[in-house]
Formats: sequence, structure tokens, C-alpha cells
Amino acid sequence: MAAVGQRGTVKEFAGFNSQEDAAKLRKAMKGLGTDEDAIIEVLAKRTIAQRQQIKLDFKTAFGRDLISDLKSELSGNFEMVVLGLMMTPDVYDAHELKNAIKGAGTDEGCLIEILASRNNREIQQIVTTYKKEFGKSLEDDICGDTSHMFQRVLVSLATGNRDEGNYVDEQLAKKDAQSLYDAGEKRWGTDEVAFLSILCTRNPLHLRKVFEEYKKIAKKDIEASIKGEMSGSLEDALLAIVKNMKSQPAYFAERLYNSMKGVGTEDSTLIRVMVSRCEIDMLDIREAFQRTYGKSLYSFIKGDCSGDYKKILLQLCGGE
Repeated sequence: MAAVGQRGTVKEFAGFNSQEDAAKLRKAMKGLGTDEDAIIEVLAKRTIAQRQQIKLDFKTAFGRDLISDLKSELSGNFEMVVLGLMMTPDVYDAHELKNAIKGAGTDEGCLIEILASRNNREIQQIVTTYKKEFGKSLEDDICGDTSHMFQRVLVSLATGNRDEGNYVDEQLAKKDAQSLYDAGEKRWGTDEVAFLSILCTRNPLHLRKVFEEYKKIAKKDIEASIKGEMSGSLEDALLAIVKNMKSQPAYFAERLYNSMKGVGTEDSTLIRVMVSRCEIDMLDIREAFQRTYGKSLYSFIKGDCSGDYKKILLQLCGGE
């Protein structure tokens, strides 16, 4: 289970009493109507570990399954947020990946977001949980639903085997930068394997040095070259890797902004980022959002969402 981050907006609730919380939730769902505010007051202010204890005590005290009760009482986006909060991170990510793959069409953005942003331990947990939950391997499902170089990038990321050390090899960084330049800008056509083998294996600190060296050689950022050399889902995947290596909070701020800008909201993306990051680095994401877009994340959510869905997201956002 993920540890509570120092930069999360959801922190361990002082004076936590799981039995009292279970009773509050039962009262909120008993009889006619549902007290959504009471549900928000409990679940949006407790950590993942605390919610798991509430779930256990709910069953002990009432002989009922909390998840089943929530499903029967709630609906729409509010239900999606609440059910997401009740899962452990590996289970939540596994279910999001499955939802991205199953049915007509594939949510490539979800596959890319999760696999490009989680660390090795998290990826390995997701892979194990996915097999346990769905009886199929994540790799098999990825291969059955994607193709070509995009598939190969996702399969590489799903190994959870990136170098996570802190060593920067200056000479290798220069060599890697030259290899990327030779594989793209310098030639007719693109050697996509060179991009995969460097971007999917090197540690973040080393890659930041590679990007610096690349800019010296190409006279442009690596992102600009990827946009010029690639297209479609492969372009999106490689850009996501680069952005995560440079700054995860900035990457997630961009995901949130893109989910809310323009007409309509990409609810699934908005919900997933808010639920998955609220205990880890939401304060950093908020700062990156304000710095990049000149408006607070809180104000964007307030203007873009409605009803109890908005209330719970604003709570996870942690204020202005």
C-alpha cells in the first residue's frame, strides 16, 4: 500500500475512530435518501489505510459489505470517486487499466498515464493484482488491444524494470543524446527502437542530463523532436515518459488541465488523477497547475464540475 505522502492533501485523520466512522456511514445510507455530505466528510478526509479499517469494521458491526452499500446508494461520477477512494492503489490502477482495455475502443491515455508514471514497485504490484483480479496477465491484455511500437513501449513499461538509481553517467548521457538525435532528426524516417531503449530504461536523473545534452545537439527540446518525428499514441506515450522524467507534478497538472479545458470534461481522467494523487503529491500538482495555467486547480474544478461530485473533488484538492 502506498505510504501517505508529505505533499498530499489527504493525511491521516487525527483521533481516527474506525468504528465511529463505520456507524456514520451506515447512518448516511440507512432509510430514505442518502446523506452524501456525511459520506464526503468521512471518506475524503481519511487515508487509504484508514478507509480499509472502516470497511472491515463496517462489516463487523453491521454484517454488510460497505462497497456493496455504497454502490447501491450512489451513482454517476460521485460513485466513481467514492469507489476509487475505497480501493488500494494497486487495485485501483489495475481496474482503471482493465476499463481502459475492455469494450469497444481503447483509452490509450489511461494506459500511458498509469504505466509512464508509476515506479517499479508500483508497476510490479499492479501486474500481480491485475492477474489476481482478472485471471489474465496485463501484458497479454495490452498485446491483445494495442499494436506496433506503441504496444512495445507499453510492454516495456509494464515490466517495472527501469533503472531507479541516482547515478548520472556524463559520457553515456552525451552518447544517448547523440543516439536519439541520430535516430530522429538526423535521418529520413525514425528509428523508434532507439527512443524506446533509452527512454524506457534509464533513470530519471540520467534522462534529465540526456535531455540537456540533446538540446545542445538538436537546438530544440526532445519534446519538439518527438512531436515532429512521431504521431498518434506512440507520440503521446514517449511525451508522457519525458514529462514524467522532468516533473511528475507538472505532468499531472497538464492531465488535469486537459481534462477540464474546452467543452465537456474527461471525467475519468479528472477522477483518476485526483483519487490516485491526493495522498502523494497533490500539493505539488496544485502549485504546478497555478504556475502553468495562472489559475488555481480549485477554481477550475469549481467552475467545471457540479453537485456532490464537485464537493468531493474540492475536498481532495485541499482548498485554494
